[in-house]
Order: sequence, then C-alpha cells, then structure tokens
Amino acid sequence: MSAVTLIGTQLATEGTEFVYQGESSACEGCPYRGQCLNLTEGRRYRVTGVRDGTQALDCAVHADASVRAVEVEPTAVTANVSSRGAYAGSSASLEGPCPHVDCPSHELCEPLGADFDEEYRIAEVHGDPPHDVCHLDRDLATVTFEAPDGE
Repeated sequence: MSAVTLIGTQLATEGTEFVYQGESSACEGCPYRGQCLNLTEGRRYRVTGVRDGTQALDCAVHADASVRAVEVEPTAVTANVSSRGAYAGSSASLEGPCPHVDCPSHELCEPLGADFDEEYRIAEVHGDPPHDVCHLDRDLATVTFEAPDGE
C-alpha cells in the first residue's frame, strides 16, 4: 500500500530507497510536519512515484533545504540470518550485532531497516553470504525478508 509523504528534493526520484528516521528537532513548528512525519520509524521505503505539478517546499532538515511530495511503499530488506531453517516462507531474525565493520557481509548482518529483536518472514533465500569466513563463527545465509504490509 503506498503512502504520500514529503522527502528531500534530491532524494525525490523513483526507485530511491531510504530508512525513515523519524522526527528531527528541526521539525518543530514546521507547517508541513504532518505530511512528513507519517511513516513508520525505522522502516525501509522505496519511492514509487514523484507527484507531478508539486512545488518544492522549504525544509530545515534536508541538505537541499527543500522537500517534494512522493509516493512510497515499504520495501524488502536483504540480510544475513542463521542458515538453519532459512527457507522461503519461514521466519527468521538477525543474529545480532557484529563489530567487524570491514567484513563484506557487515551491511547484511546489520541491515538498515531491520531490527535485531524482530522476526521477519523470508521471501527468498540467495545462498551463501559474501564473506569467506565469519569471524563470529556464525553459519549464515543471505535472504530477502518480505516487505511489511501497509503502515
């Protein structure tokens, strides 16, 4: 289900993905805050359309100092999970934080838009993760979680 929201003008391109971070202190007193603060904090979204004929509105938060109206939908998150029981249709959660930030799998072990304390339904299993060796001795598989339903 798509939602209409306001995002930074430079980000307002179909296909752009972002994780909604919630309200900033700079939002206080903004006349557009109800149109911006209407997504679920921590959730990953994809821009599915840019509203035609809308003007850029002033914004104190975004680097380009303006926002535009776009349509967004929650999107899937690709992550590493325990390979045991990792198959399409099953539920899985992230294994936990990893201090090895130089590992090629780090962004999959700590993906933006997914929380450690939640379970997600697996849409697809991709196979082995991009690292050769897990320094935490975890047996992992790379999967894509289903996109959450609506808001």
